[in-house]
Amino acid sequence: MPAKRKSGSKGRRYGKAAGKSVESAMRRRNKGTLRSGKGGKGGRVKSRKQAIAIGLSEARKKGAKVPSKKAA
Repeated sequence: MPAKRKSGSKGRRYGKAAGKSVESAMRRRNKGTLRSGKGGKGGRVKSRKQAIAIGLSEARKKGAKVPSKKAA
C-alpha cells in the first residue's frame, strides 16, 4: 500500500522529461564535458548540485514539467 500524500500535492512534482534532462547532465558531468556559463564558455562543472541545476534549467527551457525556481 502506497504512503498517503499530504492533501496539497497531487501526482509527480517533476515530469519524466525533466528527469531525462537531469540524467543527461549528470552523464556529461561524469564524462567531463558539462560546462557552465553562457554558450558553455565557463569552467567545467564538478559539483553534483550544479549539474542537477543545469539539467533542470535545460528541461525548463524545453517546456518540461518543472516547478518554478525558488527566490534567492
